[in-house]
Amino acid sequence: MRETEVRHTAGTVQLRADDSGQRLGGFALKFNRLSQNLGGFVERIAPGALTKTLRDAGDVLCRYQHEDHYLLGRTASGTLRVSLTDEGLDYEVDLPDTDYAHNLAALAARGDVQHSSFAFRTLEDEWGFTEQGFPLRTLLEIQLVDVAPVVQPAYLDTTSGLRSLAESRHLDLDAVRAAAASDGLADVLRGVEAQEIEPGDTHSTPVALMQRMACLRGKAAT
Repeated sequence: MRETEVRHTAGTVQLRADDSGQRLGGFALKFNRLSQNLGGFVERIAPGALTKTLRDAGDVLCRYQHEDHYLLGRTASGTLRVSLTDEGLDYEVDLPDTDYAHNLAALAARGDVQHSSFAFRTLEDEWGFTEQGFPLRTLLEIQLVDVAPVVQPAYLDTTSGLRSLAESRHLDLDAVRAAAASDGLADVLRGVEAQEIEPGDTHSTPVALMQRMACLRGKAAT
């Protein structure tokens, strides 16, 4: 099974209340928005990334803080509704009559919970560059796992994204991680290192890759 990744959207949680009860919602994700620096690359979600998977999807959950014991609703029961707009993915969940949901509603009303987060699995992506030449990962098709109001965005584990790049360039994952840590992903993407690293050379160590990149940069500078 593909790894689950987590991303967040700032400032989108809204408490919505009427005679039918309290609901919480907002945008879980927005299309074509460049992410923060994820450790040597940025990311964006293509507008059609969820079209097929939401149509064919099974159950999508809404969990406070992504925790199973803080279940708020699910699409299978109709207590969670997700919809695609031109801007992104909007969600709305009917808050259950539980202590943790009441506490969450109070926190959201005060503005203490301001973030939404979503978990997903990548089915298709591609790599390129921003207009400024920074490495860019575009998510072309993803499977939504859950949406979640969160207090603070969690640390973003980008291993899955780097693994995708390593597989597409036939490089060792540790080498790609090392490139990301030293802002060398642009060199990997442009294939600069291909002069010295043949496709399929999965034995390249992080140190070797860094040395080769440094050598190539030195040659370019002269």
